[in-house]
Amino acid sequence: MVQRAEYEHAIAILIGKPPANFSLPPSPIDLHTPAIPAIPEVLPSELLERRPDIAASEWRMGAANEQIGIAQAAYYPTLNLSALAGFEGTSATNWLNWPSRFWAVGPSLSETLFDARRRRATKESAIAAYDGSVANYRQTTLTAFQQVEDNLAVLRILAGESQQQHSATAAAEETLRIFMNRYAGGIDTYLQVVTSQTTALSNEQNDIDILRRQLDASVLLTKALGGDWNVNKLPKV
Repeated sequence: MVQRAEYEHAIAILIGKPPANFSLPPSPIDLHTPAIPAIPEVLPSELLERRPDIAASEWRMGAANEQIGIAQAAYYPTLNLSALAGFEGTSATNWLNWPSRFWAVGPSLSETLFDARRRRATKESAIAAYDGSVANYRQTTLTAFQQVEDNLAVLRILAGESQQQHSATAAAEETLRIFMNRYAGGIDTYLQVVTSQTTALSNEQNDIDILRRQLDASVLLTKALGGDWNVNKLPKV
């Protein structure tokens, strides 16, 4: 009960509600009709673009690329536009006379001729940072693909195990029913019934464990995709 309350509080926090205002009623497990989400066989890679880590890595890569352009721009001269106006004269008596006026408008260029390879080092550092961001983006994307493939493989394998376990559980329950009838008819001892009950209970527990692992893999797949697998919910470009 304590663990269930903690999980219930964690779900409340995930959906943005106070734990005191959230309640999730218990739902009995039905092994005959388990509520496993139906996952399509093919998932488009565009779904991964919603992942926060991939989006953040992509933006960091774009920012690093901009830094290369900024470092490259330092090689070019700086263009300044300026205007100048005033009075000049050879004597203080005619400084403010109209014939002593002057003005100038035009551009001026300035460029650093020697900087001890500072600009080149800055550009090389920006390129190295960009290469690092590209490698991080590639690794993040590959990790996302691995997580998706891992959970798809888990769901595919567990689907086969679940069918086999359902058959084993059904056989154990049928055996238990037979031994209960034989005990009621006085043919077998109650020890056979207890043994059959133990076998049936063990198979039911295995069924529940496989169902739990399938649900866990479905949740992890949803997390790896950055959401569900409904393509219609992707943002329209």
